[in-house]
Amino acid sequence: MIETFKNIFKIPDLRSRLTFTILLLGLERVGAQIVTPGIDVTKLAEFKASIAGSLFGFYDLFAGGAFSKAAVFSLGIMPYISASIIFQLLGAIMPSIQRLQQSGEEGRKKITQYTRYSTFAISAMQAFGVAIFLESQGLALNPGWGFKLLTMLSMATGVMLIMWMGEQITERGIGNGISLIIFTGIIAQLPAALGQEWQEFMNDNRTILVELLLIGIAFGIIYFVVWLTQAQRKIPVQYAKRVVGRKVYGGVNSHFPLRINTAGVMPIIFAQAIMFVPSTVLSLFPENEAALWLGDLFAFDHWFYWTVYGVMIVFFTYFYTAIILNPVEVADNLKKQGGFIPGVRPGKKTAEYLDNILTRITLPGSIALALVAVIPYFLVIGFNISFGYASFFGGTGLLIIVGVALDFIQQIESHLYMRHYEGFSRGGKIKGRR
Repeated sequence: MIETFKNIFKIPDLRSRLTFTILLLGLERVGAQIVTPGIDVTKLAEFKASIAGSLFGFYDLFAGGAFSKAAVFSLGIMPYISASIIFQLLGAIMPSIQRLQQSGEEGRKKITQYTRYSTFAISAMQAFGVAIFLESQGLALNPGWGFKLLTMLSMATGVMLIMWMGEQITERGIGNGISLIIFTGIIAQLPAALGQEWQEFMNDNRTILVELLLIGIAFGIIYFVVWLTQAQRKIPVQYAKRVVGRKVYGGVNSHFPLRINTAGVMPIIFAQAIMFVPSTVLSLFPENEAALWLGDLFAFDHWFYWTVYGVMIVFFTYFYTAIILNPVEVADNLKKQGGFIPGVRPGKKTAEYLDNILTRITLPGSIALALVAVIPYFLVIGFNISFGYASFFGGTGLLIIVGVALDFIQQIESHLYMRHYEGFSRGGKIKGRR
């Protein structure tokens, strides 16, 4: 393991990419500490305590603690993810967007441009709701439209800067920049969560047996999440022999892997982004009775919130799987390459066969993903622990940590193997989420 880390810094390209990634992630953490102008910093400690265990506290997990500090990066990267979801949904119902998605690099650039504009609009709307919420908490030094506009400008600009950082990491660094920013924000909350749990133990609120049981549960859930991320169904594929000139190609047996969790952590991120919308909209109507009633239903500690959250995860697992893996395209590519599945006719029958298998294995995968996502709710109820600590036993945080970490390690290993260095796993190359 130590030798592998040494090898990473022996490769100039990998070393520069890794340094660039760490530098931008560090700058993002610095921005998460800069308080928005016009905020009464003396009341921030009370504000952080008031949102603990609420939906805003859950949002704070994704923002890396920036929301509880009322920082310029308070909105995190979620507006960008919401805009991406909107355009992916529009691609399924609007022919003009669908044509852009299918028109190659130029279409992708257009959609990226529209997504950026939408990100700014969504972040400005969310920042307006946050400004009203901060005023209601007494954090504004000079409440009014001046404070609202300043907050909208500061936080929307912060979102655009985070989005730019994520794109730069993806292009010039290692791994998916957006996922790594969320990953870093979640990991940044771990020391505080461990410190809070240690205080509970020192105050005799938790026995040593309960702590050992929680540690055992944590290892069991992590093992299950890694298995869920890596599990796959191997479809046997045979390639017919082809004679090109004097050379013979094909005639080999292989397999096509279909992952149980093909969509990775994206359904979790998508579902969470959608679940933040009701609270944002309802915060604009603090005096409305209907809004208050709906706010109670979508409260973080209400069973209705977690039920809807689980259903959204199942839906987005199927939705995102259909986007990134099209059985018709796979069947066409196999046919062009002279490959076929034994006992299945090439073309349409192969596409139907793959679609049938993908539908069946995605169902248990999506349900397992939803169950892992709601584990913190049951731990908070059963063991009376804080959500900040429970989020590392399961749920969105753990799924993102495992998925992003495996993907990050897999990309580093790709660079190492490309240059004939040993990777982290001596028994074989670590497989990422894709």
